[in-house]
Amino acid sequence: MSEIINNRELVQEQKSRRQEILKEIIKELHSGKSVDYVKAQFEEAVGNITVAEISQLEQALMEEEGIPVSEVQRLCSVHTAIFKGSIEEIHTSDKPEDQPGHPVHTFKLENKEIDMLVNFKLQLHLEHFEKEDSEENIYKLIEDLNLLMDIDKHYTRKENLLFPYLEKYGILGPTQVMWGVDDGIRAAIKGAKEKLTSYDGDKKAVSAALYFVIKETSEMIFKEENILFPMALQTLTEDEWIKIAHDGSDIGYCLTNPAGVWKPERAEIKADAMAEGFIRLETGILSLQQMELMLNHLPVDITFIDQDDVVRYFSHGKERIFHRTKAVIGRTVQNCHPPKSVHVVEDLLHDFKAGVKDVEDFYIKFRDKYVYIRYFAVRDENGVYVGTLEFTQNIEPIQAIQGEKRILS
Repeated sequence: MSEIINNRELVQEQKSRRQEILKEIIKELHSGKSVDYVKAQFEEAVGNITVAEISQLEQALMEEEGIPVSEVQRLCSVHTAIFKGSIEEIHTSDKPEDQPGHPVHTFKLENKEIDMLVNFKLQLHLEHFEKEDSEENIYKLIEDLNLLMDIDKHYTRKENLLFPYLEKYGILGPTQVMWGVDDGIRAAIKGAKEKLTSYDGDKKAVSAALYFVIKETSEMIFKEENILFPMALQTLTEDEWIKIAHDGSDIGYCLTNPAGVWKPERAEIKADAMAEGFIRLETGILSLQQMELMLNHLPVDITFIDQDDVVRYFSHGKERIFHRTKAVIGRTVQNCHPPKSVHVVEDLLHDFKAGVKDVEDFYIKFRDKYVYIRYFAVRDENGVYVGTLEFTQNIEPIQAIQGEKRILS
């Protein structure tokens, strides 16, 4: 056991040292060193980098080093030049981003259209304009920018649907930085269009504005597909992706539409013929309404998964600690947890099914609560495993109890 602890401490120490090296390299950019110089340092000292490290780096620059968000945003494009080609790819076993209708699949479809618009159509019309600034060529560029302004829907879905979930997991720096860069791109598109609609013959100014739009838009595609989306796929649960996919149509889509409706595979839940009747239990008879009201009035949260790890039931009292939606019913419990923590769930269920354990407890600080989480292996009269019961309670009020209370208040 001590050897395992020592190894963990060593790994953590190595991660911290690597993060410090990364911070020093980027701080050199901040102080004015050239991109080529810093890139050479990066390749020699670091080599490959993960999206998680980029996320931690940007957050640390703001929180620990006091570098303003606006300055990190300014450096963001330079970061991209340094990290490009060095980002370790994150592989997922089922690749949900390849499934039509999944939010990442839709984001990538839009990026293909955006890339085609800016790096083929807009680029080609800009070259024509630089040769001849005729009304026809100016009009074509204005048309391209009108189409590109649709990018606002792409960015708005990202900022208002995806970012809030990442921030829930404490990923704050990258979302703040990227949102600022998005706003810069929006402003650049608008500014370039204004230069064209009130063209005064300053061809160089128009060209510079358009090349900036092409460069920033292209780099944002790279950042999304190599940093943001892999990080989000590693972090969010399937249930959270379902909500993002469901709400996307309220904002709209950029230059294209989803390739389909994403419907993750679910176990079939068959309705009981006694749905409106009574249930006879060993120690009594209850109507379904009585049973549901009773369970929902318990001062705890209860969730039950069956022997196949499928979520079958959760109580929904007035003050649930961890939010649940009906979308989880029929899904495997593994898909209700962030990918990075699924191994903990798997280990626990393995021990329950193997009979190694019958109960496991956790206790954590969560917002203003001290939460006690208990898992119980549910077995039948022959000891056969039939599922797991999750029992969650805010025990802070209980811990505060002192003395005795023997009469009614």
